[in-house]
Amino acid sequence: MRKPLLLTVLLTAQTMASMDGSIANVALPAIQRDLGATGAMQQLVLSVYLLVLASLIVTGARVGDLFGHRRAFQWGLGFFTVASLACGLAPTAVVLVAARALQGAGAALLIPQVFSLIQHHFQGAERRRAVGVYSMVLALGVALGQLLGGLLVSADLFGLSWRPVFLVNVPVGVLLLAAVGRVPAPTAAGERTGRVRVRQFDPFGIVVLALGMAALTTPLTLGREAGWPWWTWLALGASVVLLVWFVRHQARAGSPLLDLEVLRPRGMKPGLLACAVVMGCYAAFLFTFTLHTQDGLGWTPLAAGLAFLPYTIGFGTISLAWARMPERVVRVLPLVGPIVLAVVLAVVATGASPWSLTPLLVLAGAGHAAGYSPLIAGLSDLVPPRMASAFSALNTTGPLVAQTVAIAAIGGIYLASGLAWALGTTAAVLVVGASCATIAQRSARSASTLADGDAAPVSQ
Repeated sequence: MRKPLLLTVLLTAQTMASMDGSIANVALPAIQRDLGATGAMQQLVLSVYLLVLASLIVTGARVGDLFGHRRAFQWGLGFFTVASLACGLAPTAVVLVAARALQGAGAALLIPQVFSLIQHHFQGAERRRAVGVYSMVLALGVALGQLLGGLLVSADLFGLSWRPVFLVNVPVGVLLLAAVGRVPAPTAAGERTGRVRVRQFDPFGIVVLALGMAALTTPLTLGREAGWPWWTWLALGASVVLLVWFVRHQARAGSPLLDLEVLRPRGMKPGLLACAVVMGCYAAFLFTFTLHTQDGLGWTPLAAGLAFLPYTIGFGTISLAWARMPERVVRVLPLVGPIVLAVVLAVVATGASPWSLTPLLVLAGAGHAAGYSPLIAGLSDLVPPRMASAFSALNTTGPLVAQTVAIAAIGGIYLASGLAWALGTTAAVLVVGASCATIAQRSARSASTLADGDAAPVSQ
């Protein structure tokens, strides 16, 4: 398979999985009318997908290590496609929630393989461009999901109301499955294709991590709507204990579920944190601004979805262009990008008029891309192919958790104090993200300088 076609297959699958985190948002009223879903069921239709995805994505990355990334990608894509069909045909709200959970499991197996296959099949400048497009898809999937969901529900295709929101994945998934069989298996070191012993799965680590992630994301997702009852705080406390236990277990495990060596390169930890901060702030902005346009400005759900089109244009432009910029410019983008996004959010928070939103959102999208795409590409250069899946798992899990935390925290601020406080807080957090990016860039350059010095011949 030629590389452009391979990248198209991988990123189309990634787009489907990313969009399904938000595509059902605008379909909830129609689902409630058709299936009689209660408020709790509607919340679960949205949240269970992300809960299962966050809980299982590290395990999905490990499956790719042990069975081969192409094979795991096929399994995940097939599982996701069948689950999408079940969602679209669901006769009751309970069945829909169960099918959404299966979708999340399929996405958790599919998503880590995308970056791993990019790492194995692309090198040098090709990889930087591929990672740029990958990061664009990863970041814009949520906004595109809202837009596509609004279009499909409004169109009421064949009188199916909300069901095409999920059924659209089925023909796309079938086509991708037909194409992915032509993807050659990677031959890089570390790729496993033989029989796998069960003990290599680290079942204890799988259970502890899944419980820890579920204990973290469930109260953050459902707590605000429930009024933060006692069980949410108990679960959050348990999540800290479980996740610390998981990290300590991974450090001692003979076949760890997550290879923590991926965090060893200088600049990796603050870099991943900076990426998570930018993605979390993006999710908070998406959530609060969508509510503001509908509740405050009186826009329809479709108009609210279309409002983010300028943002996608700004993000897409920079994501595709940064790899061709001079290196001295690329180095400062992760530092400048979050600041630009913060300034735009501060302006929007002051009550910018609707006519000014289009250029502001283009600039916001450009700042987001500048703060994310070059940084994640630079971090990927520090990762050897055998650790690609561990890096992919961390790069996906970190933003997922950050988005969940940001929506719970910033969303609560918006509902309690309004748009100005919510976006002002988001802007302040973005400044922290820029600081983390600065630390990451300096640490990586320092490590590179030391390595070059060690390799240089000593004059006599």
